[in-house]
Amino acid sequence: MGEPKDAARKGVLSAVGSDPQTVTVTGIAPGLQIQCQGVPVADWLCVCGQHERAHGRRAVARLTARVIVGICPHTAAAEGRTAA
Repeated sequence: MGEPKDAARKGVLSAVGSDPQTVTVTGIAPGLQIQCQGVPVADWLCVCGQHERAHGRRAVARLTARVIVGICPHTAAAEGRTAA
């Protein structure tokens, strides 16, 4: 009981970085994966590392219609803004 009130706060280091939503994944190849059992779900991992997930038949259909595996729309859009 002889310790200061904030001793526990100073002694505990956080395991979470500045952005708790950031996740680093290794060993997964870029591409499009679709699961159709139950509620359809599609996961797209772009070659630049961007990830998108779609839930439901319509959302999965929209995602698969605009994705071109192996071509990154993210860097192309950034390059266009830089050139302008």
